[in-house]
Amino acid sequence: MGKEEGKRRRTVYLDNAATTPVLDEVLEEMLPYMSSRYGNPSSLHGIGRDAKTALDKARERISSALSIHDNIIFTSGATEANNLAIKGFAYRKLRDGFNRDDVMVVVSSIEHESVLEPCKALAREGFNVSYLPVDRYGMAKPESLEQTLSSSRHRGGVLVSVMLANNEVGTLQRLKEMVEIAHRYGALVHSDAAQAIGKVKVDAGALAVDMLTISAHKVYGPKGVGALCIGKDVRLEPILHGGGHEYGLRSGTQNVPGIVGLGKVAELVPRFIALYQGRVRQLRDRLIKGLLEIPYTRLNGHPEERLPNNAHISFLGVNGEDLIIKLDEYGIAVSTGSACSTLKQKESHVLRAMGLSREEINGSLRLTLGIQNDEQDVDYTLEVMAMVVKELRRISPYSKYRL
Repeated sequence: MGKEEGKRRRTVYLDNAATTPVLDEVLEEMLPYMSSRYGNPSSLHGIGRDAKTALDKARERISSALSIHDNIIFTSGATEANNLAIKGFAYRKLRDGFNRDDVMVVVSSIEHESVLEPCKALAREGFNVSYLPVDRYGMAKPESLEQTLSSSRHRGGVLVSVMLANNEVGTLQRLKEMVEIAHRYGALVHSDAAQAIGKVKVDAGALAVDMLTISAHKVYGPKGVGALCIGKDVRLEPILHGGGHEYGLRSGTQNVPGIVGLGKVAELVPRFIALYQGRVRQLRDRLIKGLLEIPYTRLNGHPEERLPNNAHISFLGVNGEDLIIKLDEYGIAVSTGSACSTLKQKESHVLRAMGLSREEINGSLRLTLGIQNDEQDVDYTLEVMAMVVKELRRISPYSKYRL
């Protein structure tokens, strides 16, 4: 038996914010659309109509689960949906005859890269982009939005994009309050809810958002499928051009099996929420309590207004990437932050915006539980974490953390 196999007493997956396993009942509903029910939903014959019916059923399930009664545009995932919302808004304003300088997009400084990067691209093209600060818990400030909008003179219109729940530290945003402020100034509001779906109640009608992004693979569905839910009065310019699928906003043959899976996930949302708000939250609290008993640690994100499965901890005197490697030797999978930015090897913009020190950022770790985890997973993780942190601190250049 190899050294690594000797260490691995159990496999514990605590990176559910990066992706989740596809549930058997979701896969079971998808499989026929990969084989016998293979029609193109744009075809007029019976097999094609069957596929079209599957898309309609998925839209109905999403509408029911999230109280959405507007257009649901299927995309390849949250990244494409966020790009469509932001770039689609800006480019539509150009089509309507406004200049780039007449249009502004306002985003929080801790948005996912799939929101921030399209904004950077628009800024390079001459559009106006404004960033809202956050407090030390990673919560965007409504008063900053009020100040930004009250001083805005962008006659072409303003789009505000604020995520419902942060993907790194799990902080829940005061979205309803920010929507009310934005609407008073005639601005539209988009929210990336990819991390929130299935973990907290998402009622798009009550939130009164104009656009909402969702994704399947964050909540036990397949990768490569998501949706942008758009209010009936919202006008966007497509960013993909072709045959005019999805109400002319997203050309390309729809991923029918994936969309069926997303629809099934939506149907299961009430069950997921009950599990996350009950058993998973209890496991998360047990995990956080145990991790904070390790000396020189701190919890990042809001202590209460956070996703029920998120534990984001800074271990001072330890490098987060070293922790990931060591924990992986024991079969424990965690991350330092967004899986989408890991390959870039860059400092977390979320933690930096929250005002954390470089040492706190370098020693940060994100542990996110799922419905498949149990008490044994948590206890094993706590046992291994205490041992690994102590081991890494022995060789740390920061002598004050050596115990």
